[in-house]
Amino acid sequence: MSITLFGIKNCDTIKKARKWLDANNIECRFHDYRTDGLPETLLDQWFATLGWEVLLNKRGTTWRQLPESTKENIDAASARTLMLENPAIIKRPVLEVCLSEADIQRYVGFKETEYNEIFSNLTS
Repeated sequence: MSITLFGIKNCDTIKKARKWLDANNIECRFHDYRTDGLPETLLDQWFATLGWEVLLNKRGTTWRQLPESTKENIDAASARTLMLENPAIIKRPVLEVCLSEADIQRYVGFKETEYNEIFSNLTS
């Protein structure tokens, strides 16, 4: 099993998730979009399993700074382009738990109760 947490290092939600993982002795790799990049193939996998609407962060500064015309006409193709050009617009964190090559579980956001449930199910 391998675990990867995707996001941006200085994001408060990322900090909370990393703190929770550390406190629960869960080893994971951290992938920072800004320094490590965001491969198109990975984003396409996320789109396929999570959906672009779940991934698009409409609460953040990046979204608020977009022109109204862009926000009003957002669809899967334009969301994908936006996310590749500016990964900060992706909700954080994205957690990938790889149980096997064929079994990759993905979660978006951080809630302590959800992480408790995710990891208790993996160990039981």
